[in-house]
Amino acid sequence: MPSKSLSSLVCLLTLGLAASSPARAQNLPDWLAPHIGAADGQIAPLVLRRARALYLRKIQAGEVKNPCYFAMDATRPNDLGGGRLGKRFYLICEKEEIFRAYASGHGGGRDLAGYADFSNGRTCAKNFGNAEDSKLTTGGAYVTAETKLSFKGYFDKGEGEAAFSRAFIQFDGEGDAANARARAIGGHAAELLRNVCLEKKPDSPHADGDGYVPHGNLVDYGGGRSNGCTSWTAHDAAEIAPVMRDDPATLYIYPESRDIEAVARASASGRLPASGVYWDARCLKAIKAPKFWRRETLEPILARYAKDHPPPPPRPTPLCR
Repeated sequence: MPSKSLSSLVCLLTLGLAASSPARAQNLPDWLAPHIGAADGQIAPLVLRRARALYLRKIQAGEVKNPCYFAMDATRPNDLGGGRLGKRFYLICEKEEIFRAYASGHGGGRDLAGYADFSNGRTCAKNFGNAEDSKLTTGGAYVTAETKLSFKGYFDKGEGEAAFSRAFIQFDGEGDAANARARAIGGHAAELLRNVCLEKKPDSPHADGDGYVPHGNLVDYGGGRSNGCTSWTAHDAAEIAPVMRDDPATLYIYPESRDIEAVARASASGRLPASGVYWDARCLKAIKAPKFWRRETLEPILARYAKDHPPPPPRPTPLCR
């Protein structure tokens, strides 16, 4: 497509984000108006409208009581460069008039050489999907469920060791996201232990039968990608997780498959879809066109790849020196 046509399409797909009264035009509370728009930390009108509709539907059905709801716009950039992260995950509490925007990673996908390449870079997500083991983000309606706390090991912290446990908040989804539990999709801090070895620590409550515990280097990958889950920096997770914990909340992740496919068709034709869609202009320019990998298409490819590339025998974790 000629660059002029693509530029025109980008403008069309982002029309309305700078409206003078976006809250009033969308029949939203007036206090939200400064938070609606295309700037970093603001939320697109379409994303807010869908997130709010999901929240009201679940409240009216009695499925949630949490006074706050969440949204994520995965069409926006994650890594802005210069150590800055894009704020595209939103916490909204209307009764208290609270709006907060946080950074959040997207699914990294995979590059199966010779089979399929559905990998994503750090900045913008091009590929989305709901296949198991795809490591892709799936947009749609979710409700937060139980929180699981897992001990990961010890790490060096200043003048001593500290135990590292990570909370994982399970999501239950609808539609394309209905297999979220089977995919172990949820939210957690973007932290992990690397270079893990086994340390002799028989007095630890986490020691195995032989008195060993994992020990590694704590790494924060807040500016990176995830395995399809919603990941936050450790600092942000400390604010977000308590709002979800033990009190189910709605989470709407944009875009859904219908949005992705509409933008892909529009990108190919240079025309705006009849129904109207939204995509962040910076990322649309970078990726040219998004793609949704349906599980019916991708899971057979993943199965063939796994059959042709069996994993090596597991190697025991080495002892710490």
